[in-house]
Amino acid sequence: MLSVFLFAANAVLPIVGVIMVGFFLRKSGFLGEKFFADANRLMFKVALPVMLFYNIYNIESIADIRWSTVVFAVVAVSVLFLIGLVYVLLFVKDKRQKGVVLQAAFRSNSALIGYQLANTLGGAAGLQCISLLSAFTIAQFNIFAVVALSIFNTGGHPDWKKVIKGIIKNPLIIAICCGLLVLAVRSFIPENAAGEKVFLIRTALPFVYTALGQIAGIASPIAFLVLGGQFSFKAIRGMLSQIVSGTLLRIVVAPVLVLGTAVVLAEKLQFGAAEYAAFTALFGSPVAVSSAVMAKEMNNDEQLAGQLVVWSSLFSILIIFAVVCVLKYMNLL
Repeated sequence: MLSVFLFAANAVLPIVGVIMVGFFLRKSGFLGEKFFADANRLMFKVALPVMLFYNIYNIESIADIRWSTVVFAVVAVSVLFLIGLVYVLLFVKDKRQKGVVLQAAFRSNSALIGYQLANTLGGAAGLQCISLLSAFTIAQFNIFAVVALSIFNTGGHPDWKKVIKGIIKNPLIIAICCGLLVLAVRSFIPENAAGEKVFLIRTALPFVYTALGQIAGIASPIAFLVLGGQFSFKAIRGMLSQIVSGTLLRIVVAPVLVLGTAVVLAEKLQFGAAEYAAFTALFGSPVAVSSAVMAKEMNNDEQLAGQLVVWSSLFSILIIFAVVCVLKYMNLL
């Protein structure tokens, strides 16, 4: 049992440590608001897109994609959306808060926390698996978020042309499409007598491949620093029940339901350590930071959205720790 505890601690505590560094650097005034704003922009527009492309590029070929895993993840996100929709229709009274809580039910911060966690739990295979799933679920998250926030929009009908344009121009989605395009093109590149592709970026242009890897490597540390720097414990009067329900939907219902189902279907779908690492990262991560920005832009309750990011981020550490302990005890990691 001690080995299980140490495994979980070593997986989660480094993430907590970097987040706390970001929090105290901001709290002490050593780093100001401008730094975190610039770092956030660098992360979302450069580092994370490069990391997504780099990890997808390292998938050997489209033939290596395990579509059963992709379909499972996509269906799981869809089910969480429906569960959240039923919940907010029945129990959330304020229309401006319905879409925000619904968004919390299915939209995880896998791009911030998920990659490092999947790498820690499943190594290179776990990292590759979460990269593959992100190629499909990040687009799904954005589309479902638009639907969720538009259903309960209080500022009139949304500008769908602008919304769709925003999704298409999302740097993460662009990076994913580029990565999948490279995989598709790679399958048509001829091989030499040794059975190796005659042209690959990592062999023909190693300096480009190395540079991409170095940029990708800064994504997670910057993400954790920014997450810590964005922690803000404001008054929660008047929205406590929504904070509790949204947080529970994201960090308890989602991982327990999805991972429990994965265990039941493991033999049939041939899930292994890499898949469990990726599912833990994808469904155990807190609410996406960008959800608060989108809520504000679409006339929903951005204050509640911000609180859900903070509190789900804080308590997700405990849930992830518990999940890792259980999976390790069951020899699934």
